[in-house]
Amino acid sequence: MTSPTLLKIDEVAVADVIERGRLRPVSEAAVESLVASIGELGVMKDPIHVRKLKDGKLVLIAGGHRLAAARRLGWERIAAKVWTNVTDDWARLMEVDDNIAGAELNALDTAIFLATRKEVYERLHPETKAGVAGGRARQGSANDIVSFAAATAEKFALSRRQVERLVAAGAKLDPKDRSLLRAAKRPVTLKDLTEISKIGQPPERYAVVAALSEGRARTAAEARKAYAAQERGVEPPVKDPVEEGFNKLMDAWKRAPKAARRRFIEELFDEVAPLVDDEADHRVGGMAAE
Repeated sequence: MTSPTLLKIDEVAVADVIERGRLRPVSEAAVESLVASIGELGVMKDPIHVRKLKDGKLVLIAGGHRLAAARRLGWERIAAKVWTNVTDDWARLMEVDDNIAGAELNALDTAIFLATRKEVYERLHPETKAGVAGGRARQGSANDIVSFAAATAEKFALSRRQVERLVAAGAKLDPKDRSLLRAAKRPVTLKDLTEISKIGQPPERYAVVAALSEGRARTAAEARKAYAAQERGVEPPVKDPVEEGFNKLMDAWKRAPKAARRRFIEELFDEVAPLVDDEADHRVGGMAAE
């Protein structure tokens, strides 16, 4: 098989670059940040990567935010590394690595990218699959085999356990799940994703993802409890916002150091003092009535 070849490092017309099948949508905040950086520095730090097809078309491999920033700035041309003899798997791996190494990814996108990386990596290096590598090790021929988790952990300065948890979470999500979770009112955490990865039945996963997306649950664990109660025909308890707010304030107060508590009282004294006086009068009035 012919290896990917760097054809040239040059400028290409922004209008000629085609985008298709990207793993994540472009972040408006990231594009604005990049535009501001270019405005300060006067240059775009890194070129985009494109693959040149046999018909001459240029398809984006890596650099979606850079391309979007160039369009926002009205550039006609952009610096690019142009590759040829590129396979879909090689292009996907470059897209994933470019994002993991260079972008500020949230937990959801990190999980999606790492799960995709594992899938592509093991297609390109089938000898690294757990079962295959283990068999070769027992035969004494696995000295040069490095598992996906180990190779990825070293490449991106993550722990092997982090990689394994993120991959397990990302692998469970289908395109609809990903779209809904990206639209969630609260950022989805690794803990949420880990909880979702434990779900065995698709109906429950769909219900939990929908609850997070629509803001009906704060966490995946909470959504799972609600789903289990619904399946048992039990109505979930109605939450008292006053009780919830009180418990949160008490929890924060107990965990705060004494100096922080003192500063808190000083900051809110004018607001709290009248409430304390009112409560004292109420209690005295109640005792007199008795």
